[in-house]
Amino acid sequence: MSSLTARSTGPNSAPPAMSSSDASRPDPLDVDRESRAQAAIDRFVSLWGEMASTWGINRTMARIHALLYCAEQPLNTDEIMEQLDVSRGNANMNLRSLVDWNLVDKTARPDSRKDYYRAETDVWQITARIIEERQHREVHPVRSRLQECADLLVEDNESAEDRPEPERVLHRRFANLIDLMKVLEGVSEALLPLVRNNNVDQIEQLLDVALQLGEPENDVSPSDSS
Repeated sequence: MSSLTARSTGPNSAPPAMSSSDASRPDPLDVDRESRAQAAIDRFVSLWGEMASTWGINRTMARIHALLYCAEQPLNTDEIMEQLDVSRGNANMNLRSLVDWNLVDKTARPDSRKDYYRAETDVWQITARIIEERQHREVHPVRSRLQECADLLVEDNESAEDRPEPERVLHRRFANLIDLMKVLEGVSEALLPLVRNNNVDQIEQLLDVALQLGEPENDVSPSDSS
């Protein structure tokens, strides 16, 4: 074999040079990490979409929020459309809603004319904003509509007690629902400052008190009653 073509196999020989194809080949460990991360994101986006009704939002809005929550960098509309397979109109409409809910901020990049979006990642702030929006969009309007129903039974300068018995009963039932809405509003207003300030200790104390109040009293055994 020619000395020009022979490879040195001695102990001090240098390792063979990496070919261009080897250099461009991704590290299998990196590929595995990326695939696992993407699988986790896909599953979370699906889960958030399924839970949408619990949060009081539609499925696509929840999926977009989940994607932005996981994203390392803000995403533009095209990237969101591609990753979630949604139309531009659907993406734009739900992005506007997320911005209105203060769950997502619209940002800009100096190297692009596109709008980019990033999600709030503080879970306590997310929870506080959802509580506020649901109270504003659901609890307040329901209480107002219930009051309208009750007012239909009572004329101006008239008391509900002056109405016939069936109407008095119906008015009391509406009033009970209105009182419930007021209680829900009071609970939200009392809880919001604790959630915003991430005051876990006080929240846990309130939950403990609520659980204790909800527990049935222990039955007294015959031996104890004596």
